[in-house]
Amino acid sequence: MQQLLNVEEPAAPARPGRIRLAWRALHEPAPGVSRRMRLVAYAVPFTVLPSSLWRLPEAFNEGSAPGERAYIVFLSVLSELVAFTAVGLVATWGERFPRWIPKLRGRTVPTRVAVIPAAIGSVVLTVMWTAAWAVDFAGVTLRGEPTPADFPSQAGGWEAAIYYVCYLPLLLWGPLLALATYGYHRRRNH
Repeated sequence: MQQLLNVEEPAAPARPGRIRLAWRALHEPAPGVSRRMRLVAYAVPFTVLPSSLWRLPEAFNEGSAPGERAYIVFLSVLSELVAFTAVGLVATWGERFPRWIPKLRGRTVPTRVAVIPAAIGSVVLTVMWTAAWAVDFAGVTLRGEPTPADFPSQAGGWEAAIYYVCYLPLLLWGPLLALATYGYHRRRNH
């Protein structure tokens, strides 16, 4: 009969794949998190991403030693992973330990366990990147020596412009993390 009427049966809803399920689990907002706070926390990894991407071509430069290549890739990946922990300040996995963590699975994350490292991190990142940019704009290194002529900020033109576009967002890393930390602390203690 169906063939005679040429009517198709509705397709069964597609089951989300593993990647989509993992994405949802990592980004599912905790109850009571405002949209603004989610945007602040989600912005943190994006402040680090340009500098991480800017470094990667150097890892595949012919003049780079294998150890230097591994270091550059490791630094870029580690920076992004550390920055992504800010998402935990607005996501459910930041309030309740995920199921894959033995002995802690499903337990509530103590507020101090998240707030203390995040607060220290926000202070360290703010001081570190502010100092790094202050000395860069002064034309010296952190050791007080003149900035080398081959340093990207000294190159001028497009190379310097791209360097600044990629590295200046790091000035926001600490303050954004501080805002997300404050929001987490306030939400968890009220």
